[in-house]
Amino acid sequence: MALAGRTAAWWARRARLRPPCPAAAPLCLAAWLPATGRRRYSSRGKEKLDMSIYPVESIRNFSIIAHVDHGKSTLADRLLEITGTISKTDHNKQVLDKLQVERERGITVKAQSASLFYNHEGINYLLNLIDTPGHVDFSYEVSRSLSACQGVILVVDANEGIQAQTVANFYLAFEAQLSVIPVINKIDLKNADPERVEKQIEKLFDIPADECIRISAKKGTNVEKVLQKVIEKIPPPQCNTADPLKALVFDSTFDHYRGVVANVALFGGEITKGNKIVSAHTKKRYEVSEVGILTPNEQPTHKLYAGQVGYLIAGMKEVTEAQIGDTLFLYKQPVEPLPGFKSAKPMVFAGMYPVDQTEYNNLKSALERLTLNDSSVTVHRDSSLALGAGWRLGFLGLLHMEVFNQRLEQEYNMSVILTAPTVPYKAVLSSAKLKKEYGRGEITIINPAQFPDKLSVSEYLEPTILGTIVTPHEYIGKIIALCQDRRAVQKDMLYIDENRVMLKYLFPLNEIVLDFYDALKSLSSGYASFDYEDAGYQAADLIKMDILLNGNPVEELSTIIHNDKAYATGKLLCERLKEVIPRQLFEIAIQAAIGKKIIARETLKAYRKNVVAKCYGGDITRRMKLLKRQAEGKRLMRKIGNVEVPRDAFISVLKRETDK
Repeated sequence: MALAGRTAAWWARRARLRPPCPAAAPLCLAAWLPATGRRRYSSRGKEKLDMSIYPVESIRNFSIIAHVDHGKSTLADRLLEITGTISKTDHNKQVLDKLQVERERGITVKAQSASLFYNHEGINYLLNLIDTPGHVDFSYEVSRSLSACQGVILVVDANEGIQAQTVANFYLAFEAQLSVIPVINKIDLKNADPERVEKQIEKLFDIPADECIRISAKKGTNVEKVLQKVIEKIPPPQCNTADPLKALVFDSTFDHYRGVVANVALFGGEITKGNKIVSAHTKKRYEVSEVGILTPNEQPTHKLYAGQVGYLIAGMKEVTEAQIGDTLFLYKQPVEPLPGFKSAKPMVFAGMYPVDQTEYNNLKSALERLTLNDSSVTVHRDSSLALGAGWRLGFLGLLHMEVFNQRLEQEYNMSVILTAPTVPYKAVLSSAKLKKEYGRGEITIINPAQFPDKLSVSEYLEPTILGTIVTPHEYIGKIIALCQDRRAVQKDMLYIDENRVMLKYLFPLNEIVLDFYDALKSLSSGYASFDYEDAGYQAADLIKMDILLNGNPVEELSTIIHNDKAYATGKLLCERLKEVIPRQLFEIAIQAAIGKKIIARETLKAYRKNVVAKCYGGDITRRMKLLKRQAEGKRLMRKIGNVEVPRDAFISVLKRETDK
């Protein structure tokens, strides 16, 4: 009895409870332990919700779309507060931006969903909100999010007005035939001009000015009207619970303990724990272990029904098993797979290598898990004599590349070498031998080492984009000059109002991929905005430029460039190599060459011993004899000596310049 009493008192002290009486100790201990077990087991202490009380007619699925920094995430925070999803505090900033990189940069890079419960005119509604990124590099996230929605809230800054990505996102929603609710945000700002913005919306998007809702997401002004408009204007999803299960995987993440967590939108049927489901893509069978909704944290439910958006865990242990765009259905109840998503088209390629080759397998695992969460990145194995085994990755833009690299460091503790970004070129083959070798008449070149000789090619093609620039009219002259310098062709020019102009240009992609955006912001004092879309390929005068060290080509430093830019680029590379290659006992000639023609050269002088130091006066022929003997030795050394380019030198030359 004393032992049992001590044991119960010990457990009570641990739980900071009043110790039970010794006589009742065994009973207290027995009663207390199962309760603790239940509390620990019940999915992080959350009660399971009954989602059957929300029929399809009372469900609204919508996204918030806008240009960068127009207040999407702030509006999402207020909507979460008004519906009671999160408590009202001063710390509610970027609640849906869960990644460290998002909070550091103050931008959304990953679409996040949350389920809100709202009572309107006595009816309980389930509102599924998706907060989307605003930068052009993450437009793939926006297009995927729209596939799970029936309407959008288009947010426009009352101070800035319509900007480039506002136009692009509107047309994404328009093409998907979604209902659009225009919202003018930041009306509390000193320079806000909502009347001007309403006229812009009416002129560009043909939406009547009286349909615009003026709000201040920061202060919560008129935000309740937005929710009411969502219920009135956005239609419920067109699906039926009686149909067979049809679930679209629109996002997924990897959990070290639970495996793949798939975000799904149900287009038919219902799903619960214990159901056996099949993937239309892999044909593998799984048993569902948990279903729930995001509020915005995971909230387990008994079931998910048609029209609802939530998550499911089904014991998928491999990252390749949850393909974004896949359709899930019940075992022995096959359905026609949903169309899925059009695969993202990479615009920028860069080589990625581990800093230490012993980290290769760890980096491979980290890449697989991160590309599960960011399916717009393409991965191809690659190798380099200087940097070892690695990958060539395809990104949607430069910011996308930087964010991906930052996420690798922060989430997986991986340090990598990222080479200078390049774009994919094409070559139309004229050689019958090469056509037979490749099995087609046109090849894509993502690595300069694959660049075919000009004699076997009828023409080279470079990728182009249709760029949209929205700017105040006083900067037009400078911006037109910048575009002409980048080989751009003007396609259109439209005055949105008396102060703002929209320019459309056809750009070669390689001209904007590095520093065009920074140059545009600098010229326009930060007021101009830029957006682009793929415009196919056009013929171009492309050449392969090699870098030679003492006549020997260095494969890793070869680049594909336009003929007009060859001299300037070659000179820059030679100058940079001269700074980073260590001096040798013999002279090193650093040359940029196009075929047999040398277009730029820098000379790295040799270390020299002062061989005439011992000569004090005397005949000049003695000095000349010593210098001549030294020169012969240097010449012989140059013939047999190899220039070892250190790894650090490759990294500093290959990677993007940090000051750009």
